[in-house]
Amino acid sequence: VTVTVRVLVVVVLAVVVDVAVAVVVVVGVVDVAVSVVAVAVSVLVLVVLLVSVSVEVVAATPVTVWVSVLVVVRVVVAVTVVVALVVTVVVVAVLVVAVRVVVEAVLVG
Repeated sequence: VTVTVRVLVVVVLAVVVDVAVAVVVVVGVVDVAVSVVAVAVSVLVLVVLLVSVSVEVVAATPVTVWVSVLVVVRVVVAVTVVVALVVTVVVVAVLVVAVRVVVEAVLVG
């Protein structure tokens, strides 16, 4: 009976780890998507900035506005990437510790 319980615990643990890894992967994909969108927006702003300068619509839309938007987008991208990296590292660290504790408990107990 104890062997069956141990096997069951290991199987459940494996499923939990798989789900956690899947969550980390999804977070990573979402982060990449957000980064791609943010970069696309910043490129678009840059193009608009160049066009507005070349067409001299500076009076209608101040260049400083576009530069500000560009800076904000860059900061958002940087913060998003850093947060995603930190979250990923923390999740993996917690997973490793949890797996170690449970496996030791199962093997000892």
